[in-house]
Amino acid sequence: MSSPQMPPWLQEQIMKLQQSQHNLQSIMTQRQHLEMEKAETQKALEELNKIADNDAVFKQAGTVLIKSDKKTLIDELEEKIELAKTRSTVLEKQEVRVKESLKEQEAKITEMMKSGSTSKPQTTTEDNPRK
Repeated sequence: MSSPQMPPWLQEQIMKLQQSQHNLQSIMTQRQHLEMEKAETQKALEELNKIADNDAVFKQAGTVLIKSDKKTLIDELEEKIELAKTRSTVLEKQEVRVKESLKEQEAKITEMMKSGSTSKPQTTTEDNPRK
């Protein structure tokens, strides 16, 4: 005895849902990595602010250390933190958008399964949130 096959349009909706879940996971991983990078940069900035202005400081460039001055390094680290904040904001907005899309897709699939319809439902512009 074999189980009934899912209609192709339902399989397609489930594949779209899985792709959205993968996208959400990717965005969340990127945000986590960015937050760790931001925390490390903030810690380096705090340590740099503790030393005297005339102390020797170095920055890493690949596998070598290059002598630099404190002010230049502070400026670079502050810029890096600001860039990380901006990127984090963009990722946060993407995460919210994908989560909303996931909810809509899940509701659509649930509705399709409840109706038990064997014919393809009418498509709307909701299928593509960028329209």
